[in-house]
Amino acid sequence: MTRIRAAVCTAFNAPLTIEDLDLRAPGPGEIEVTLEAVAICHSDISYADGAWGGDLPAVYGHEASGRISALGDGVKGLSEGQRVVVTLIRTCGACVNCNAGKPTLCENQGGRPSPLSRPDGTPVVQAMNCGAFAERVVVDQSQVVPLPETLPAEGVCLLACGVITGIGAVVNAGRLRAGEDVVVIGAGGVGLNAIQGARIAGARRIVAVDISEAKLDIAREFGATDAVLGTSGAPWKKALKALGKGADVVAVTVGAIPAYEQAMRYLGWGGRMVMVGMPHTGAMAQYEPVVPAYTGQHMIGSKMGDVVIRRDIPWMADLYLQGRLKLDELISGRWSLDRINEAVADTRTGGARRNVILFDT
Repeated sequence: MTRIRAAVCTAFNAPLTIEDLDLRAPGPGEIEVTLEAVAICHSDISYADGAWGGDLPAVYGHEASGRISALGDGVKGLSEGQRVVVTLIRTCGACVNCNAGKPTLCENQGGRPSPLSRPDGTPVVQAMNCGAFAERVVVDQSQVVPLPETLPAEGVCLLACGVITGIGAVVNAGRLRAGEDVVVIGAGGVGLNAIQGARIAGARRIVAVDISEAKLDIAREFGATDAVLGTSGAPWKKALKALGKGADVVAVTVGAIPAYEQAMRYLGWGGRMVMVGMPHTGAMAQYEPVVPAYTGQHMIGSKMGDVVIRRDIPWMADLYLQGRLKLDELISGRWSLDRINEAVADTRTGGARRNVILFDT
């Protein structure tokens, strides 16, 4: 066992508690990673609020980077000292979805005992297969991708979730083609990356929709050609005016029901709505089904951008090194683990792009 410090959720809707936990050694096919950075995602906050249930105590955090510090038996293609990005995407490589090239939908991602426990032996949940609000993690070898030393640690961690989810939503799930038009609802961390993905893929026009003028200004910096304030009456009308027609792809990157109920109004004939943001369990949206049935529109769920991490993350890392993908600009603040509750509170305000916890390594 290795003794580590971690931010533990002991009760929903309560501050996280810094505790000393025991982390077991990596087993067959697993690796231990000593973390350098972990970003705070709104999904972590929603889990800690109890939005989707789950058992406690738990350690959240799933956008991480670090260096491999130990290898379990049978690990292939990885070595100690390598810098890696740590994702929540754990794959078995054997189920129908894995073999169909859909690893984000692996049928056997969970079900393993947590490597975390309190010194008295109390089990602690390793949330989202990561538990990365901690100094070290033990994860399956399928969850990591080695990346060049030339990438900063805090930039590497963003490639674990927010970047791949946003870019993958429009490129993989939305099947965006050059010259098509895109609307991105929500200009937070994931939304900004959906905008970047649309720009990289060659979209003609990209309309950002948000309830914050400040976020819309940032969206323009990331590639939005037009911006619409969501609090104005019938924002889809302004978006359609900017496009000159209905959008080919609409990416909903926030978990707000009004955003989902309005999203179809932005679409043109044969358009695709990509559902990215995660509303709380039990939240319901309503549609008039005759409209998509008649106009041939599609509603597409997208989990983690439908990525294949060993294919897509190196591609995105290379785009960053070429200066074509913004990562540094996504970081709003850098914090220590001891100040994680302050970082979470700052993220809750809605103004942050990504707050990052940095570890002394």
